[in-house]
This record gives sequence, C-alpha cells and structure tokens, in this order.
Amino acid sequence: MENFTVYNPTCVFFGKNIIQGMQKIISPLGRKALLIYGKGSVKSNGIYDAVVKQLNDCGITIAEYSGIKANPVIDDARKAAEKGRENQTDFIVAVGGGSVIDTAKLVSVCIKEPLDPWDVMKSKMKPRTNIPVIAVLTLAATGTEMNPYAVLQNPETKEKIGFGMNLMYPKYSFLDPQYTYSVPKDQTAYGIVDLIAHTLEAYFAYGEAQLSDRFAESIIKEAIEIAPLVIANPENYHYRSRIMWAATCALNGSTSYGRATSGDWGVHDIGHTLSMLYDFPHGATLSVAYPAWLKLQKEKIEDRISLLGKNVFGTTNAGETISEIEKFFASLNCPVSLKELKLNESHKTEIIQLLSKNKITGYNHKLKEQDYTKIVELMF
Repeated sequence: MENFTVYNPTCVFFGKNIIQGMQKIISPLGRKALLIYGKGSVKSNGIYDAVVKQLNDCGITIAEYSGIKANPVIDDARKAAEKGRENQTDFIVAVGGGSVIDTAKLVSVCIKEPLDPWDVMKSKMKPRTNIPVIAVLTLAATGTEMNPYAVLQNPETKEKIGFGMNLMYPKYSFLDPQYTYSVPKDQTAYGIVDLIAHTLEAYFAYGEAQLSDRFAESIIKEAIEIAPLVIANPENYHYRSRIMWAATCALNGSTSYGRATSGDWGVHDIGHTLSMLYDFPHGATLSVAYPAWLKLQKEKIEDRISLLGKNVFGTTNAGETISEIEKFFASLNCPVSLKELKLNESHKTEIIQLLSKNKITGYNHKLKEQDYTKIVELMF
C-alpha cells in the first residue's frame, strides 16, 4: 500500500428536502452570491425557485450566470469569473450537474486575485485564495460535489483537461435525490457509466490497496444492481438516492486510498478527446472507450481484469469480464462503438491525430503512439 493522506473538507447534506436547511449555512458566508446554472432545466423543474427562495430569505443579493454547456467550456468560466468580480461576490451557488459545479469550482479560485481560468487549468498560475462554493446537485454522475477537481474544454486549443487543488473542494454540497427525478433516461444511464468509469480508473491505478479494491467493487455492484430499476422508475426516491450516493462515493477518494494516484485516467482522456471533437455526452464516450481500453490492455493486466470480473460478475477470465462490462453498458442503451455514435472510417485519422497532439496517456498504464491507432480501431 502506498503512502496517502485523507482530506475531504466538503460538508455533504443528503436527503429529501435538504435544501430547506441552506439558510443556516449561507448567512455567515456574506451578502452577495453568484448563482451559476445550465441552460434552464432547473427553472422548469422548480429547483431554481427553491434555491433562490433560500437566498432571498437571507437577504442575499444574487448575480446570475447561466448557459453552462454539458461539455463545459473555458470561455464560460472566464465570463462567470468576471461577473463575480464585478459584483464583488462573496460565495458561489452552483445548481446543476458536473459541468456546472466544475465551472463554479474553477471560478471560485479566479475571482479574488484575479486569474485567468485556463492559466489555472494549465498550471501556469497557482491560486492562493478562493471564495466558497455551495453545490446543489441535480445529476448523479461525476462525483464533483465531494472532490476538488474540474474538467473543462478549450475549443481554441482543442483540449479537454482536468485540474484540481484543495481550494476547489465545495464547502457545502446539497444532495436531494428528488432533484434528479426529471433527468432523462439517457442522461441517467450516462451518469451510471460515468460513476463506474471513475471507479475503474481507481481500480487500475498503481498500487495494491485491497480495501480500496473492495470499496470499488461494491460501488460497481451497487450501480449494476440499481441501474435497471432507476431507469425504469425515475421518480422512485429509494433508487435515485442509491445511485446518487454511489456516484458521490465513486470519486470522493474512498476508492483510491493506498494507491499512488487517484486513478489511471487514460480512458477519461480518450473520452475527452471524443467530446472535444464531436461534443458527445461524456458518459457516451466512456461506454465506448472503456471496453476498447480493456481489450487493448488485456494481455498486460489480465490478472487484474480477471480479479475485477470474479468479484463483480462472477466470471473466470479477463475476456469474460470485458464482455460483461460491454453487455451492461449496452443494456443501458449506451453506445459501445463509435459506429453507434454515427462515426465512420473517415473519422479515424482526426481522432488519432488529436490523441497524438495532446499526448493522451494514463498515469499508470502509459499509451504509446502505436496504441492510438489500436484503441481507435477497437472503438469502431
């Protein structure tokens, strides 16, 4: 087991109507809030009104920044940070899924100094201060509500990258499973793929950590068990609560303690490449990329893949394990090939070129130039 430090300062409030307790924690944070959200679904389902009421009841002045995309872009982070500076924002309330909360976390470290968000993402500037972020989660998927990471893309440089630091942990996160009732079936499924992919990234990181393995295996088994139920019964509180907490635990650190890094992350970088090029939903890129990556790595880490299959699916070898993962993703109506995403042979070259340009690889299982062609072939 590798040396590790346990640190997670986010206070999570989980449960039905939990937002009603927000007033108690926002009053000490200041008098001016920057409210960040997406393209308007939170207004149609009543979540926006519920959050604004909590702020209004405390006499908080609200500045708003909306329109965050599903694959968030750096320009929105820049504009949101500027709005925060203009309004002398004391804290941020992020209402949405991973894209909104990721953007808010990055904005939170770029207001006081001020800093350019992309310079921060590229580690050209190191933030020393932040303002608090309150996350109100509306999608079970990324785990961003209890970790210090953000992923954004820059269309100009054709990069989609992640960045994290302790200043970017949300101070408070409100998780009400009722807020995910209106999430469509396809987005619910993509969220389940995402949480499983996060768990697998940790599972294939460097370092032996048997208890973390068991945490990871349990999270995957929980997701597989509850997935068909939550998709068939989208307004079942019990099912929604189980998948929401599984997604949080998949990337709050519990699956990576004792490993050298939080994960390998090579598959996510492959998925980010596809999102950058074609604006595919994040989960859809992962349901395509993960089986292909496992096939690429099968001979190198056969024992590890087999162990996963034995403990999660009851399979006896690596090939069966990969097949079970692929079948599960397909059972959720998630794509398992790029052809299902309407790509064809003519797209191969530009995918390979961007993988090469951005030097896509993993922290543990390194990818070489020749691997780019192989992985693209396997994704088709």
